[in-house]
Amino acid sequence: MNPIVIIPARMAATRLPGKPLADIAGLPMIVRVLRQAQAAGAGPVAVAAGDREIVEAVEAAGGRAVLTDPDLPSGSDRILAALRELDPQNEYDAVINLQGDMPFVAPGILVACARLLETQAACDIATVVAAESSPVDRSNPDVVKAVLAMQPDGRTGRALYFTRSTLYGDGPVWRHVGIYGYRRAALERFNAAPPSPLERREKLEQLRAMELGLSIWAAVAEDAPISVDNPADLERARDFARNNP
Repeated sequence: MNPIVIIPARMAATRLPGKPLADIAGLPMIVRVLRQAQAAGAGPVAVAAGDREIVEAVEAAGGRAVLTDPDLPSGSDRILAALRELDPQNEYDAVINLQGDMPFVAPGILVACARLLETQAACDIATVVAAESSPVDRSNPDVVKAVLAMQPDGRTGRALYFTRSTLYGDGPVWRHVGIYGYRRAALERFNAAPPSPLERREKLEQLRAMELGLSIWAAVAEDAPISVDNPADLERARDFARNNP
């Protein structure tokens, strides 16, 4: 397997405009994400940027960035556009989609996604889950839950469904972490399809893949990485950086 890591990023975030360039202890957030991805060693790393300012910040930090159409509707559209520009010869047969708002993501998470694609022949898309942080997660619609058929090792599982609904009964509740590893053919097929009924109902695009018959597998992470979606998250990320220099 020959993967590449691509980080989609754009300035026009609804809840925190300009967040890729938000300063976190002296570094733009996108640069922190880039460095975590490089540390994983899962493959070459590039940023799929929706804006020239992001390209300039990445290149100033010694990274590689591709300027994509700012009007692309989703991160998966952005990474596919960048992949086609970076690799017109189809040398990379897998792509890891790392969100540009996870400045402290553990490099091992990316390695786990790549390993699932390499070791599980039935896996079209790899992703990550973490244990619930509190019982409140079970009924919080903002927490996406993954329903998994776990493997005997307890560290990986095949996804049966993803939902925002409350999950009942005994057993762990897995919080979905929005990092994906795609086989290239699966990414092409996913992006070519329109939003599916379950995707529209739950507002979860991974359900489109499942309705297409694509198999999603998940690796268990020790903790869910900090995700910066709003000003409060940004302050939490800055506090984390100050306390973990």
